[in-house]
Amino acid sequence: MAIEVNRRYLRFEIALPCWGTLLNYCSPMKNFWLVKQEPSSYSWLDFKKEGKTNWSGVRNYTARNNLRKMRQGDEVLFYHSGEEKSAVGVARVKRPAYPDPTSSEGDWSAVDLVPIKALARPVTLAEIKQAPRLRKMQLIRQSRLSVMPLTKSEFESVLKMGG
Repeated sequence: MAIEVNRRYLRFEIALPCWGTLLNYCSPMKNFWLVKQEPSSYSWLDFKKEGKTNWSGVRNYTARNNLRKMRQGDEVLFYHSGEEKSAVGVARVKRPAYPDPTSSEGDWSAVDLVPIKALARPVTLAEIKQAPRLRKMQLIRQSRLSVMPLTKSEFESVLKMGG
């Protein structure tokens, strides 16, 4: 926090934690995300049982940059990839991006997530593809990306579909 007094004006600044460049502006509004995980290696049930996890081991630059844009309190759809291909739960970002503890080299990041609730029923990729309001969702356009942003509308639509 800084206060600067000048004869002509009083300026008051509060520093907010932000990653990236001016193009990746800092928004005080909550953001929405989707993270994908192979259920055979770490499922929603594993996540619920542990009660928290650090989302680490991401080795794709776009996904890493998305991790760095996550803020505490952002909401996250937990998606089972592989054979299931379905959104199964909702998590929240507990701790924003920090250096990935599983990385021995390179500039990689991790975030801490906590589970909030399971969806009443899984929402499959086929259902998402059929929903006209979700046609521009990155899950459809960039299917191999493991961490992706969602619009509020996309997030709420999937929640509604999941009961």
